[in-house]
Amino acid sequence: MPTAASTTFRANRLIDATSPYLLQHAHNPVDWYPWDSEALERARAEDKPIFLSIGYSACHWCHVMERESFENAEIADLLNRDFISIKVDREERPDLDDIYMTATVLYNRGQGGWPMSVFLTPEGKPFYAGTYFPPESRWGRPGFKDILIQIARLWREQRSRLVESAETLTAAIRQYSGPASDPGGIPHELVSRTAHHLIEAFDPHDGGMLSGPTNKFPPSMAMTLMLREYHRTRSAGRPNPTLLDRVETTLRKMAAGGIYDQLGGGIARYSTDPQWLVPHFEKMLYDQALVSAAYIEVSQVTGKPEYAAVAADIFEYVLRDLRSHEGAFYSSRDADSEGAEGKYYVWSKAEIMNVLGPRDGALFCSYYDVTEEGNWEGRNILHVSRDLDVVAKLNQVEPGELRRSLDVSRRKLLAARAQRVPPGLDDKILTSWNALMIASLAIGGRVMGEPRYVQAAVRAADFILREMTAGGRLLRTYRHGKAHTGGYLDDHAFFVEALLELYAATFEPRWLLEAIRLNEETLAHFWDVDGGGFFLTADDAEQLVVRSKDLQDGATPAGNSVAFSNLVRLAEILDRQDLRDRAARMLQAVAGTVQQAPSAFARLLTAVDLYYSPPTEVVVVGPLSDPATQGLIQAANQGYDPYRRVLLLDITLDAADLLRERVPLFEGKLPVQGQPAAYVCRNRTCGRPATSPEELRDALTIKE
Repeated sequence: MPTAASTTFRANRLIDATSPYLLQHAHNPVDWYPWDSEALERARAEDKPIFLSIGYSACHWCHVMERESFENAEIADLLNRDFISIKVDREERPDLDDIYMTATVLYNRGQGGWPMSVFLTPEGKPFYAGTYFPPESRWGRPGFKDILIQIARLWREQRSRLVESAETLTAAIRQYSGPASDPGGIPHELVSRTAHHLIEAFDPHDGGMLSGPTNKFPPSMAMTLMLREYHRTRSAGRPNPTLLDRVETTLRKMAAGGIYDQLGGGIARYSTDPQWLVPHFEKMLYDQALVSAAYIEVSQVTGKPEYAAVAADIFEYVLRDLRSHEGAFYSSRDADSEGAEGKYYVWSKAEIMNVLGPRDGALFCSYYDVTEEGNWEGRNILHVSRDLDVVAKLNQVEPGELRRSLDVSRRKLLAARAQRVPPGLDDKILTSWNALMIASLAIGGRVMGEPRYVQAAVRAADFILREMTAGGRLLRTYRHGKAHTGGYLDDHAFFVEALLELYAATFEPRWLLEAIRLNEETLAHFWDVDGGGFFLTADDAEQLVVRSKDLQDGATPAGNSVAFSNLVRLAEILDRQDLRDRAARMLQAVAGTVQQAPSAFARLLTAVDLYYSPPTEVVVVGPLSDPATQGLIQAANQGYDPYRRVLLLDITLDAADLLRERVPLFEGKLPVQGQPAAYVCRNRTCGRPATSPEELRDALTIKE
């Protein structure tokens, strides 16, 4: 996003960056460096402290601090005189973000966020940290200018105090970054206990959980954990309907609220109120992936098509707005346009009536609760507060007629909105976030029977394998033909999972074989041989002050959570005891930390449930092109069973013999009298083959 400063100041070193966030600061008067050896060497050579600013392209307060401070010539002079200033995109460098966010949270007693503002010794050790600072002291926050003057003075006159603080804070980061182990591991009952604790944490009326006084983030991973527990209790004959009710309430309220883009689809980052009405308008790719997956999962559990419809709308938004011409997916849409948050998305009643006319306009305003005074800063955030049937009755029209009018009106308003200045697009491509989207599209396409979504997932995965690998290793980021930065744990773990979901959606052997290969790469370069679990960075990555482990599930799953899930799934498929042993050791390595605050590890606990739950494996043997094979696959995929794995041995493929070698379950599985067959296997024992969907469904029904 260009700034007013771009016509005033010459470009700094960030002009060569691929990150749109860094490029936004390329014409600041601040003498910015990216994080590189030149910047670190200059800090050491000139004996200056480092000012490290970390943010991301869609961050509203990052833009505010840029306008107020980084475009301010007086503040820039202070930075350029007394500091080496480094700008980092947290999405490109999660290792730096993890270390220095830990420092920020520890320094500020639990408070963190972006923009992150950290002061370091030339060796990279933090001694002072905060987030957004206004240029002058206000709102109880110290002014950035005053902070710069004070730290520069202390560096000259009382450096030993700052160095001592840096050593203490770095030691605390090391301690915090290492998990607490427990030889007893994580018991299965912790999954159930955490899921039932989430019942109490969720808002029974509006769904979700508060983060701070008013904010609500889509709780995708928590909902998946609750659905797993609901499935387990239902299968045991003692269902707890409150688990499902909390999840359905959350998804219904989100879909009706302002956090959901009622015209264009897609979900905003979070709501600033408990009713999901006023969003922070940025749209992140990972939220589209995780939230759509939650809607798909609930559609499977309940059989209600309205949940799948929301997932489909999110997919359509992503394919329309966040897909590159090469087939991969961009990172985000900004919250701001024309310098104002949310301006692109909100409406006056007069604007709507002008586009739609009196009759359709009145119906639209009635359904989406549009008023003259508005519901946010004099404008209207579209949301649904009443059922369609109620609105139809109030307006004396048939529900079908109202539905048709709303469909036409949404299209007209979406076209009108497209004429506005759009929010900034962060068009870098991240492997990990793309992997989340690939997995969700693959699952959605398989569940909904929509090949377009699977094809989109395939195209994105092919792009990553073609453009974002080097020497068989994944790279982190890509933009405008340039891929760089060695992949992190989340890049590898998320992509392995995406490949497994692509295999389940397409049954192309290459996806399974690539998942197996890439999982071995992950173990080779990220596994902690001494302590168990996975490091965030590879063994040959840049050495920082701490080599941390990505443990806690946050806005995205932790790399360790997904890597653990991959170990469990591949141990089942490949019948490999070494992978089971690694999984068991990992549970011991992180158990102490997880048991301190289990709700913060919802994605990991979902995988723990998988670890303890005996899988049901369905091996279908037959040509994928045969309608009889397709019928068996469809029967095998019916319903919701998170512990079921469907595998296909297509005996017509050249890779069939290789699959038999790699996957023990395929051994001895043959068609029956020349017809495709399906084998249901439990506890490493397979039943007699089924040759019809009816027989297979019967075999999948567990007899009491």
